[in-house]
This record gives sequence, C-alpha cells and structure tokens, in this order.
Amino acid sequence: MWFFKKVVIIYPLNFLRNSRIITMNKVSIEQYLEKVARFSGSDYGKMIREQFEDIQGASELAMLVAPSPKELEELKKAVAIMTLAEKENADTLTDEQTAKLAADAQIDPANLAIFLNGYALHCKRVS
Repeated sequence: MWFFKKVVIIYPLNFLRNSRIITMNKVSIEQYLEKVARFSGSDYGKMIREQFEDIQGASELAMLVAPSPKELEELKKAVAIMTLAEKENADTLTDEQTAKLAADAQIDPANLAIFLNGYALHCKRVS
C-alpha cells in the first residue's frame, strides 16, 4: 500500500520574478524500504557489497543499495513496529528514538541508524 504526504513549497514573489507553488509527494518509509530491498540477495547486490567491503569484510556503506537478507529482515521488523507518528516523522527521529526503536525491535542499532539517515537524505533530496 502506498502512502503519500503532501509537501508544499512556496517561493517568494521575487524568486524568478514569479511566485510559484510546487506540490511534491513525500515518499513513505515503507516505500523507501521497498526501494532499498530491490537488490537484496541478488547477484547485482552481492557484487555491490563486494566492491564496498573493507579489510574485515564489512560493507555497511552498501547497505542502502543492497542490504543482506538478514539486514533487510531487521529493517522490515523495525518499520513494522513503528507507530504511525514515527513513520510519518521517520526522517526527523532523534538518536535516542532510533536507539529505542532498535532496542524494541531487537535489531542492530547501527543498521537502523544508517537506514533512517538514508531515508532522511532521500526526503531532503526529493523535497
């Protein structure tokens, strides 16, 4: 199911000599999770993960492009237990809220923080 939150941007009258009103739809956290999940477990995803591996074999930077199946399940678990208010404001959750959410979901807080920060950046880029 797709949920949209409308974002209205109003530019001042002197901006490009016209006042402009632009309406954009904010991507929901569920939609962003679907986008992140598209290469999970695929050959392409594995290739991306291998390119970002460090000496110890970790590849956290590639998590937002191709999460491992385990990371994806953790993210789905966290999104599933989020309240409606947390979902609507996921791009502005504090570190404390993120840590509490990770503890409640019993998942790795670093992966959840990477995911939520990626979502916040995505929202800022779109709007």
